[in-house]
Amino acid sequence: KKGIDKFSRKIKQDSKIENLIAEQMSAFNVKPEMVEKALKEIGITSNEPKQWSEEQLKQIAITLRKKTKPILIACNKIDLPKGKKNFEKLKKEFPNYFFTPCSAASELALREADKKEIIKYHPGDADFETLKKMKEEQLSGLNFIKENVLKKYGSTGVQNTLDAAVFDFLKYIAIFPGGVHKLADSEGRILPDVFLLPPKSTALDFANKIHTDLGKFFLYAIDVRTKMKIRKDHELKQRDIIEIISAAK
Repeated sequence: KKGIDKFSRKIKQDSKIENLIAEQMSAFNVKPEMVEKALKEIGITSNEPKQWSEEQLKQIAITLRKKTKPILIACNKIDLPKGKKNFEKLKKEFPNYFFTPCSAASELALREADKKEIIKYHPGDADFETLKKMKEEQLSGLNFIKENVLKKYGSTGVQNTLDAAVFDFLKYIAIFPGGVHKLADSEGRILPDVFLLPPKSTALDFANKIHTDLGKFFLYAIDVRTKMKIRKDHELKQRDIIEIISAAK
């Protein structure tokens, strides 16, 4: 509401309403195309902001909040007796929200057991491998996790929640730095590093992410899989392996 009078004056000067609102809400990462889509969803056809009702202004704010700050709800303690029932109830009552079932306590127990080399477990796995004999209490606890969490939900849900936040909500892409002739680091690890970049990131964006000097002195990049040279404005895709060629010393 703060900028309504200004919007109304600028509209008369042939400015686009979506650009004006995006400028007003730039701190929230609102883009003109988001505003245009939001106005259509709400059914606002008037380009005269002063004609918008209080309810319409509220709906614009809510819609833009949903588009720029999507909410993912991690439903912890899914291992408790009423966990599944409550989870299903939430999904039914709030169908427009994204819920993930998880058990942080189970994840912690599995990681601790893995650290002590009692079991072999990797975050996100649907099972674990027993490596050594354990006390009855430990065995009982791990079996409980296996039967009531892993078998029922496919994992503890912790890693799934993180993956959903990064890849489903933020739509980030995972890009690996690598060389055409060398994919391992000094310790022999293959592609040990990964960088998460927003969608539509370019080869130059990736170079700057690694180091600003690589971006400043960028010459070209190489798609390691195809061995093809790519330009700085080449748009990267999920799980690309890229080598940056730069004049930086």
